[in-house]
Parts: sequence; structure tokens; C-alpha cells
Amino acid sequence: MITVEHINKAAQNLEGVASHTPLQYNFQLSEEFGCNVYLKREDLQVVRSYKIRGAYNKISSLNDIEKNAGVVCASAGNHAQGVAYSCRKLNIKGTIFMPATTPSQKISQVKLFGKEFVEVVLVGDTFDDAYKAALEFCNSKGASFVHPFDDEKVIEGQGTVAKEILDDADFDIDFLLVPIGGGGLAAGCVSYFSEKYPHTKIIGVEPEGAPSMKTSIQNGVNTELKEIDKFVDGAAVKKVGDKTFDICRKYLHQIILVPEGKVCTTILNLYNQQAIVVEPAGALTIASLNYLKDQLVGKNVVCVVSGSNNDIMRTEEIRERSLLFEGLKHFFIISFPQRAGALKEFVGNVLGPNDDIVHFEYMKKNNRENGPALVGLEIKDPKDLELLKGRLLTSGFKFEYLNKNDNLLQFLM
Repeated sequence: MITVEHINKAAQNLEGVASHTPLQYNFQLSEEFGCNVYLKREDLQVVRSYKIRGAYNKISSLNDIEKNAGVVCASAGNHAQGVAYSCRKLNIKGTIFMPATTPSQKISQVKLFGKEFVEVVLVGDTFDDAYKAALEFCNSKGASFVHPFDDEKVIEGQGTVAKEILDDADFDIDFLLVPIGGGGLAAGCVSYFSEKYPHTKIIGVEPEGAPSMKTSIQNGVNTELKEIDKFVDGAAVKKVGDKTFDICRKYLHQIILVPEGKVCTTILNLYNQQAIVVEPAGALTIASLNYLKDQLVGKNVVCVVSGSNNDIMRTEEIRERSLLFEGLKHFFIISFPQRAGALKEFVGNVLGPNDDIVHFEYMKKNNRENGPALVGLEIKDPKDLELLKGRLLTSGFKFEYLNKNDNLLQFLM
């Protein structure tokens, strides 16, 4: 059982290591949703995510023999950075296993935070490959494994987020929205609130493509998903922790699933409108406000913004997913007559004044009467789609609409 006493002790361990991040009132979101929205800005943490809290609390709890043997973790993201920073702070040797497919930016960040105290080992193509190699290394070297979420000390460290929220809040908190990946942050927060502020309704938020906690609670047993959408990488796990599952199913009031496309729209809006940079997992709780607005009117709502380690190389993918989700980008396979002037007719008779061709792929391969082209179009209003389809039909263009066929669309693009 994780208690307030445990979390208070973790907070003492973290003094001078993890930042006490601000709890900020957000005027724009408050006005949009008719409630008082406060953001717990873990994106401003020293390693740009809350993961430093659990990692440092775990590693600092080891005895001298364990510390001398070093620590090991498997991670391609924020947990690796938290472990690396902790190793440097504590002068402990750390070995971090990452998939060979990990972007170089993330590898560089881990080395930056860990300096000479950390060795990065690239192995395999997936997290599971890195995880297996890390456990084998632990067994052969006698090192301590630092689990990203399913460990009491890690959960206690993440629970200090909740302590800071209650320390800083001079108002009653009606709702606390917490992102869920493996469940360490959620388990720590609900453990603290259940003792100190039990009337607060705590809502966990998962990506729609990786509903591991919601599925497990519905099934009454910790359940491993066969497939997940890995886009929200900081919160996309096939199976949550056994410890975190036991805590969350007891204390969480509700779990909301948010489509990945909505997460992308939220990332772009936060950046463009408020100059706030978040990673996909960091946008989850704010994205969920759209699906909770009827419950939140007039209430005090705290959203935990979990991190800001977003790779700039993903920007185009984020924009693409957002446009597709909002119904503003559409792909077709269109049959074009293989004669001069066909494209001109398409542009003049089919495209509306606000429609834009963003992708066009066509090659005349034979002498058949018609040839297919892959066409991507951006529109200004989702309602314009049916008008566009109508003009295609009346102009005699045969077509296949691809947006509803995810597998084919991903293959072609």
C-alpha cells in the first residue's frame, strides 16, 4: 500500500533534485470549457517530464552494495532520461538499454543527462527486445533493475506530483485528470488524494489505441493487449503494472479514452495559441476536456501535463493526423481519362474555391482509357467533403475514398 507518509518521504528525497513545478491557471481553456482549468506543468520539469521523480526515488533507496553494482533500465523515452539524470546526481553507474530504432535525438538526451555515469546499449528493434536484454544484463551483473512504473518506490516518487498540487492549491479540487501509460503516475496520485482529499474525482486518460488500464479494469484482471497504436509513445503500453493496476482499479473514478488524432490537434493548438510545447502523452489530459465538458462546467479542474519531450521530426506526422481527425484532409484514388485536359477539368470542375491539392501521384503506364491517381486534398470545412464527392460524380470521375481504409492509406502514404 502506498501511503501519504511514503509519498512525503519521497518528496524529502527529491528536494534539490526534481523541480517543484507550477500549478498554473489557464485562462483560454477555462473560458473554452466553462470551468476553472489549472495545469500542473511537469513539462517544465528538469528532464522535461515527471519521470525523474520515480527514478530518483527508487535509485536513492538502494543500499550501498546495490548502488555499487549499478542500475539498469530499458526505455526509449522519458524514463531513460530520468534514470540517466539520477545516476549522475548520485554518482552511480547506469546501463540503459534502448531499441536500435530509437531516434538519435532521444539517445543524445539520455547521454546529455547521464554524462560519464551512463552507458547506452542499443539492441533489437522494439522495447520488448531492449527489456529482455536489460533483464539478462541484470541477472549476469547483479545490477538493480529500475522499472518504469511497477515498483513501489517509483510510484511513491510519482505521487509527489499530487502532493505538490495539494500544497499549491488554494481552492477545492473537483477533478484531477491524470494520463495513464503503465500507471505509475496515476497510482501515485490516487494514493495521495484518497487519503488527503478523497472527495476529488480522479479521472485517468489513455490513448484510444492503447486502452490497457481501461481494458484491465473492465476485465477485472490485468490484461495484456495484443496490438496497440504506439503514436502516444509516453502512454502506449500493452500491459500496465500489476501494482499500478491494483491501486488504480480501487481508487480511479473513471477512465477516458482520447483518439490519437485529437491528441495531435491539442498539441498543435497548445503550441500555436499558447506557446506550450508538449509531447503526445503530455497532451492527453487537455485533449480529454472535450469529452468531459458536460461534467466540468463551473468546476475546478487540474490537468497533469506530463512531459514535453517531443521530437521536432514528428511535426509533419502530428499535423497529418490532426487534419485527418478533424476531417480537413482526404485521400482518394481517382480514375482519370488518359487524354490531354483531364487534369484541367478536374481542377476547374471538381475543386472548390478553398480546396487544395496536397498530394498527386500519377503515371501513364499504358494505353487504357483510364488511369488511377492517388490524390490528397485539404479542405477548409469538414462539411465540404460531401460537396466535393458530389462534384466528382457529376463530372464523371470514378473514385475510391481512402480515409476510412486505414491499412490501405498507411500503405500508400
